[in-house]
Amino acid sequence: MTIAADATLDEIRLALAPLIAANAAFDGWTAEARDFAADQAELDRDIARLAFEGGAAEMIDAWFASIDAAMRDQLPAERIAAMKIRERIQALVEARLALLHPNRDALRRALAILALPPNTARGLALGWRSADAIWRAAGDTATDYNHYTKRAILGAVYAATITVFLDDESEDYAETRGFLARRIAGIMRFEKAKAGFLDRTQNLPSLSRFIGRLRYPVA
Repeated sequence: MTIAADATLDEIRLALAPLIAANAAFDGWTAEARDFAADQAELDRDIARLAFEGGAAEMIDAWFASIDAAMRDQLPAERIAAMKIRERIQALVEARLALLHPNRDALRRALAILALPPNTARGLALGWRSADAIWRAAGDTATDYNHYTKRAILGAVYAATITVFLDDESEDYAETRGFLARRIAGIMRFEKAKAGFLDRTQNLPSLSRFIGRLRYPVA
């Protein structure tokens, strides 16, 4: 693989990240893994160093971004349009796991790095970004508080699924896929219950509106 001479630093990061991940299984998320990846891509090592000035956390960030992009490529909107929402989420997460599978050891090392105190906030942000990428690829367009609850819940499910995935030695990751299916079913039950609650309460008197009218009575 070669990288275009006029590629931007963002493009270089996305292109190099999977190669770095492949090397990170043996060398860790280190300068050595980055340099080997640059050699594989026939890219000047100094340019690779410039692209990843932030060190290991920046390499991991780029790798996760490349997984987001590859997931969308594998399951574009037109391919999953006929699926139910539960099937879409399941398919998208399973696509991510398939992309991560060749580099499980690199993923294990990456999560250990993100768990370090200096990287905790970034790790949480990357988890949120992954959940957001999955929901968006599934066609979610919510902009109210549902936007946040959906991503928070899926983020927790995805993190738990990754934990199972890292130690799953079953054939075709059957244990992980079963775990994921059960958790997604729980998400769907929650969303259904939430929708029913909102339907039942949308016409009830609002305390905030009542207080507002006391403060600002209609003339």
